[in-house]
Amino acid sequence: MNGQINGHAIFENVRRYRGIASLYRQTAAFRPGQRWSLLEQAREWEERALSELETYFATRADCATPLAA
Repeated sequence: MNGQINGHAIFENVRRYRGIASLYRQTAAFRPGQRWSLLEQAREWEERALSELETYFATRADCATPLAA
């Protein structure tokens, strides 16, 4: 059950990070003077989301690997 709770927390973080990235991209559309800075920040938030997912699935893969006898 602990893994399930951690999984929910990670997926909630990913949802939040991607939501923030989306807001930066939307703002960039309306602020051409700041567009590149805002898009860079959006990219950073997407990288955070991807990092969370990679860590989660790497941990699950490690736990699922059977031990050699």
